[in-house]
Amino acid sequence: MPDDRRKFPRLQAPVFCRPAGRSLFGRRQALDVSGGGLRLYADDAHAPGDRLELDLFLPDQGEINCRVEVVWVEPLPPDAPARFDIGVKFVELADADRQRLEATLKRE
Repeated sequence: MPDDRRKFPRLQAPVFCRPAGRSLFGRRQALDVSGGGLRLYADDAHAPGDRLELDLFLPDQGEINCRVEVVWVEPLPPDAPARFDIGVKFVELADADRQRLEATLKRE
């Protein structure tokens, strides 16, 4: 995992995510969520610099669509909840959606 020079504090918030447009059953809890990005588990292989579109699900039943860039990828052991641990940063997130996400994080 990369060093800890972060602009935003990371929180364990009740935010779930999935690749945009995928089945609701494909969603997983996001980890280390912040106003700048998040960490997630994935089974698909990605590389730093890859761009992804994600749907985020907030505890108030709200949904946010965003684009992220993969910053780092760590393979996980066979008994882990997924094949990869991935850190992403937001590259496209509407201002109103960022405010909703930050409001969720302040409540946690």
